[in-house]
Formats: sequence, structure tokens, C-alpha cells
Amino acid sequence: MNEILIIPMLVVAIIVFFYLGWLLNSKVGKKSAALAEENAKRTIADAEKEAKNLKREKLLEVKDEWYKKKTEFDNEVQKKRQKLGNLEKQLTQREENSEKKFDLVLQKERENKKLEQSLADQKENLKKKTEETEQLALDQNVKLERISGLTSEDAKKMLMDNMVNQAKIDSIPMIKEVTDKAKAEAKREAQKIIVQSIQRTAADHSIETTVSVVQIQNDDMKGRIIGKEGRNIRAFESSTGVDVIVDDTPEAVILSSFDQFRREVARVSLERLIADGRIHPARIEEVVEKVKLELEEELIREGENTVMELGLHNMHKELIKHLGRMKYRSSFGQNLLQHSIEVAYLTGIMAAELGLESNLAKRAGLLHDVGKTVDKSIEDTHALVGYDLTKRYKENPIVANAVGSHHEDIEMEHPIAALVQAADAISGARPGARREPLESYVKRLENLEKMAKSFEGVAKTYAIQAGREVRVVVEHDKVDDLLADKLSKEISQKIESEMEYPGQIKVTVIREVRKISYAK
Repeated sequence: MNEILIIPMLVVAIIVFFYLGWLLNSKVGKKSAALAEENAKRTIADAEKEAKNLKREKLLEVKDEWYKKKTEFDNEVQKKRQKLGNLEKQLTQREENSEKKFDLVLQKERENKKLEQSLADQKENLKKKTEETEQLALDQNVKLERISGLTSEDAKKMLMDNMVNQAKIDSIPMIKEVTDKAKAEAKREAQKIIVQSIQRTAADHSIETTVSVVQIQNDDMKGRIIGKEGRNIRAFESSTGVDVIVDDTPEAVILSSFDQFRREVARVSLERLIADGRIHPARIEEVVEKVKLELEEELIREGENTVMELGLHNMHKELIKHLGRMKYRSSFGQNLLQHSIEVAYLTGIMAAELGLESNLAKRAGLLHDVGKTVDKSIEDTHALVGYDLTKRYKENPIVANAVGSHHEDIEMEHPIAALVQAADAISGARPGARREPLESYVKRLENLEKMAKSFEGVAKTYAIQAGREVRVVVEHDKVDDLLADKLSKEISQKIESEMEYPGQIKVTVIREVRKISYAK
């Protein structure tokens, strides 16, 4: 019974559900259609609005383009009008200038005609006056001949004789003055020629003792040494105070300086720069300063070796340093250190033969010329300077007296002093040991540097080119460009008035400003 009821109920339920589904589907369809229609209307409205906007934008673009073209056209028209206006002004001005020139030409012509007429009148008057003057002169000559009883020819001859005699008398002082002047100039020129001849003859000797030759691998290195526009060679010469000669000598550069220490610094520095390959002003200064420090240390070692070689002990470090400096000093062309060692040995041998203390004698002989290594600014003889130096560093009084008295500047107090003097004379008198001209030559260069350095504001001075040029480096904050020009003239005038020298000396004043900063 239950199964029979269930089947109809299921059928009825299916029908009901089907009806409900159809009903819902119909309502949803209507709503979808309405929504679709509304979306379509909205899309059409948006499209119409977008079309209007596009139309408006295109119209604006067209208007902008038209306005731009119109503006360009107006500008071009304005420029052409302005150009035409300028041309019209120029033409008008030219017409006015032409009219003025024409009027000026007419005026000049009128003035020239008046001037011609005036000249013609003056010429006529001059001709008349000339004729009258000639007539008067003839009348006067006739009267003079009648009064004096002389003809015109006789009068002329007498007048000429008187004038010649007077001219001879007046010319005597002038002739004497010209003759004296010619003699003085001839003497001065003769002295100049003789001095130049001597200088040329002695050039080989000076070059032998004042130059060093640095060998290079090839001649291309010469260009690198000189640098762009010569800046490398100028920096090298300024740092070392040595004259660098780059000539046609194959694979060689010549360094010239009377100061042996400077020349040695320059030689070692240049060899290192060539080996390193980096050659520029900053590197040059760095290498030169480094070499100077190294050579200063070498001088100390040289002094210590000398003292050890002679078997001396307990010498002050400063005196040892001065002994080392002797290596780069000369006395009349003789190396000062070798000369001092020779004097020490001679003094020691003679002292031993006489029964005096040999080591004390050698000590005095070694230090006898130590005053020559002291700063040249000290105004005194080298013997007295050495005497003060040895006393200051507590040397034996016998040694100090021998140093001060070996040129008889003070009185000798011990036989060792006489032995030092004798040994000094023996060492210097040995054939070929000394050359007097070189010492005077070096002294002249030292005086030249000293004289240039005596002016205020001068930092450094270098005598180069065998004394034919002195380079003066001034302090930039004390000497400006105008004062530098004045300083060069004052130095040259002082050299002219106080020194004797062959030829001429060029004075070069260098003023350099450097600003240094470091990027960290």
C-alpha cells in the first residue's frame, strides 16, 4: 500500500520541481535580457562620448597646428620686413654718406684752387725778392771791393783759410776724446777676447771635474727626460740644482755642476728614474729627496769607515758626519777626503819618527780641513771654523790647535801642529795633486750663489752652465711677479758691480706656487 502511494507522490514531486525550475528559468532569462539591453545602451553611450572626445581632440590638434604654422609664417614675414627695413636704412645711410663725401670733395677742390692761387702769388713775390736780393748783394760786393781793395775771390780765399784754421783748433779736443775712447774700448775688447780665449782653452779641464755622464739605453729616453715642453728637465734642474745637458752625444746625458754632492744626487736620481721608467715632475721630486737622504746616510758610513781605517776611536758623531761630507768636497781640484787621509798618514808617520803620539797626530791631520765642510755662510777662514768645530765637540786641545794653526791663523802650541802644516804642504805639492784655476772657478760660482741669495725673499740659488747663468728660486708669498722682475735687475746690477767674470751672466728668477691636497 505504501509502495503504491510513494510512486504517485514521486511523480507529483517531479512535476512540481520541473514547474518550479521552468518558472525560475523564465524570470532569470528576462532579467538577463534586461541587463544585456542596459549594458548595450551604456556601451553605445560610452562609444558616442568617446567619439565626441576624439573629435574634439582632433579639432584641437588641427587648430594648434594651424596656429603654429600661422605663428611661423608671421615670424618669417616679420623677419623679412625687419631685414628689408635694415636694408632700407643702410641704403639711406649710404646715400647720405655719398652726399657728404661729394660735398667734402667739392670743398677740397675749392680749397686746393685757393691754395694754388696763393702759392702762385707767393712764388711771384719770392721771385721778385730774390732778384732784389741778388742786386743788393752785387751792389754790396762792389762797395766792399772798393773799400777793402780786395777782389771777391781774394776775400773768399782769406775767409776759407781762417775757417780751416779755426776748425783745426776746435777739433783737437774732440780728436783727443775720440782717441781716448777708442783706446779704452780697444783695451776692453782685447781683455774680453783674451778672457774668452782662456775660458775656452780651460773648458776641457773644467768639464773633466764638473760633469758626470749618465748612460742611457737609447736616444728615445732623451725625449722622456726632457718631457712635454721641457717640464721634466726643468723640474729635475730645479730639484737638484744641476744643469742637464741633452745634446747629440749618443746614448748619454751630461750632468754639469761645480758642487760634487749635487751632481752625485742628480746622477743617482736620473739613473733610478731611467730604470723605473716613470719620469714626471712629482716622481722626480720624490726620487731626488729619497736619494738625498740615502747619500746623507752614506756620508755617515763613509766617515765611520775612514775613522776605522785610520784606527781612531771616540770621535763625536757630528765630526764623523763632517768627515763623510769631505767625500764630495775638493781643495784646489784635490778630493778633500783623500787629501785629509793622506795628511793623516803623513803626520802619523812623521810623529812616530820623532817619538810623538802617532794616533793624536793622525787625528789632527785628518781633521785639519774639517772647516771646509761647514756651511759657507759662516764668515771666517776654514782653519778658524775647524778650530771652533773641534773645540765644540771636545777634541783634544792639541788637535784643535793643529787644525786652527795649520795656515798660521793662530799660534802653534805643539810640534804636532807643525807636522800637520808640513804634511798639508807635502800632499798639496805632490805633482798633479792640485789645480789652482779650478778652485778659483768653484769659489767664483759659490760667491755667485751667495750674492744672489743675499736678497730678501730668495729661497734657493743655483749657479749653472759653468757660471754663465744663476737661477734664483723665490718665496711666492714674499715676492710677487712685479718684484721678481725688479729682483732680477737688482741681482744682475750687484753682480756687475761686485764680481769679475768673463762674458755675461744670465739671471733667471723663478716664482712657483704649489697647492697640495690629499684624497683620502
